[in-house]
Amino acid sequence: NNFSSQKQFVKPPQRGIFPLDHDSECRSNMEKYLCCLTESDNDHYKCRELSRAYLQCRMDRQLMAEDDLNKLGFSREAEIIQAASEEGIKEVQGFTAGKHIGAPRKWFW
Repeated sequence: NNFSSQKQFVKPPQRGIFPLDHDSECRSNMEKYLCCLTESDNDHYKCRELSRAYLQCRMDRQLMAEDDLNKLGFSREAEIIQAASEEGIKEVQGFTAGKHIGAPRKWFW
């Protein structure tokens, strides 16, 4: 069996996979976005415009395929003004974690 005689198939990269920014062309945009995420407790919708600027920078420098930003979730219809938090909802309703552990078990044998 000769490995060099086999035909090799090269697959194109999957959507979302793109070259690394080795020359740091969009580094400042990335840092602003990551800083915003840190300051906003990782609420990405608050950093939407910075994310948009970062992706546009990458597209302008051929670091990712050119695409309509509206299709990438940046349309006015996709905009989130305030995300609803579900933190603590179960506790307010009386749920206690681990409460079921002390309950007697039923054995069916």
